Amino acid sequence: MADQHVLDRLRLRAGAAGTGLKVLGTAGVIRPYSPRVLAGLARTLRTWGTGPAGGFASLALRFPDRPGVVDERGSVTFGDLHRRSNALARALAELGVGEGDGVALMCRNHRGFVEASIAATKLGADLLYLNTAFAGPQLVDVLEREQPQVVIHDEEFTELLADAESPQRVLAWTEEQDASGSHHSGTLTVEELVQGRSDADLDPPDRHGRIIILTSGTTGTPKGAPRAEAGIDAAVALLSRMPLRHGWRTHVAAPLFHTWGFAHMALAMLLGSTLVLRRRFDPEDCLDVLESERCDSLVVIPVMLQRIMALPEERLARHDLTRVQVVASSGSALPGDLALSWMDHFGDNLYNIYGSTEVAWASIATPEDLRAAPGSAGKPPYATVVKILDADGQELPVGESGRIFVGNGLLFEGYTGGGHKDIVDGLMSTGDVGRFGDDGRLYVEGRDDEMIVSGGENVFPKEVEDCLARHRAVHDVAAVGVDDPGYGKRLRAFVVLDDGASCSEEDLKDWVKQNLARYKVPREIVFLPELPRNATGKVLKRELLTHGEHDEQDEPGDRGGSR
Repeated sequence: MADQHVLDRLRLRAGAAGTGLKVLGTAGVIRPYSPRVLAGLARTLRTWGTGPAGGFASLALRFPDRPGVVDERGSVTFGDLHRRSNALARALAELGVGEGDGVALMCRNHRGFVEASIAATKLGADLLYLNTAFAGPQLVDVLEREQPQVVIHDEEFTELLADAESPQRVLAWTEEQDASGSHHSGTLTVEELVQGRSDADLDPPDRHGRIIILTSGTTGTPKGAPRAEAGIDAAVALLSRMPLRHGWRTHVAAPLFHTWGFAHMALAMLLGSTLVLRRRFDPEDCLDVLESERCDSLVVIPVMLQRIMALPEERLARHDLTRVQVVASSGSALPGDLALSWMDHFGDNLYNIYGSTEVAWASIATPEDLRAAPGSAGKPPYATVVKILDADGQELPVGESGRIFVGNGLLFEGYTGGGHKDIVDGLMSTGDVGRFGDDGRLYVEGRDDEMIVSGGENVFPKEVEDCLARHRAVHDVAAVGVDDPGYGKRLRAFVVLDDGASCSEEDLKDWVKQNLARYKVPREIVFLPELPRNATGKVLKRELLTHGEHDEQDEPGDRGGSR
């Protein structure tokens, strides 16, 4: 029996290896190289690892003259990125950065973000990606906790960082600097540091740096979620259900500091993709960039799709996106019928990825999934296990709701400030509640800490949000649970109407009543000009709790908006 068990494990490994080779072959990753290049690749990845240092060094070997990054200032090749990051790494070392030290980045999407990421990891330093939408107090708290040696940031964030203590500051993007790269403020710039140092290859560090992605901080101080270098299985998982290909030009509109944006910077190391970047997102500019830069794929967060689809029909019709084969969305749920609306306009190219900062990706909804079940999160990709567990850690049958747990090769290592996500038998909690349907697809019902119990009934805000989002007059919506003296909790919804649309609170309550159980109808609906969101598109629900307070007390006889 023991021999049979060993044989079974070997067969599983062989099958997995075969799947991985097939996926990589289809994506064009496995391709002929000269013996000299192959030897250099093996040596580079062995010594520098598979993070930004090794990944981009390997691209400099394979495709030195291919454009690596295209931003508002033009194009820079993979060879240039390698040489410039060598010089920047030497300069950072002179500023005291060594193995195990922290380098914080607060940059928008541009070449400086990529160059700084490569340079820091060439020193064996840890990268801390700061959210560009953080407020001053959040930055102070995070930087005090993480204690980076150097903070590299765009000039526009200088004032926000003024109260945060850090030994060294370097400007990554400035509007004005002289030919030497110097800036009028006297603060060092990346360009100044690069121009003053040798760009020859460095000796590899003894340890490989980690990437620390911060949680969104929608409910409190952002936590640092460090992750070691991902193996090839991480890329194979995505590519197994999302047909990205070698050598594509990819417009990464999602923030690079976010798990989803960084994932595509990491994929570029494998696929040799050209990263097309813009510092700020504008819906029509995004469509223009896709056309003018001949992009094959687009990486977004759902709110970006919402903003594009909110453009007038005549402006949408001006743009031809037939070249774009993959639109990869992640970061939050697709509200209402957004997926169908997008695909009806631009074709069946939309892929929605469900996951979290802590587990990376858990499931992927293909266009076929989204056509058949727009509210689903699709199915787990290669080498990923997803289970629905009850409060005792027991797996629940199909159709029953419980906590979502994930197992893959990308689970984070525990928060930098201490603490961890719940783990059961090697699977990590995403913090969400959901179920598997009879169709084999995962359905995410909401955050496990957002469910409210109203008069003994369980209510998830997401279901109500999706219902309201399908109303013809609603542009954006969020719902939160608030205290209720008669029923413990009740729902309060916040709605943004489409431009020029007219709709009353009672109209929307009637709409929910027609589509959901009566106890799920919000007691109050508050109209806002826009919802508060962070840079990754997540609604800041803690801010909504300060809006919409009513002076009158609810009557015990009132329930969920029905009277």
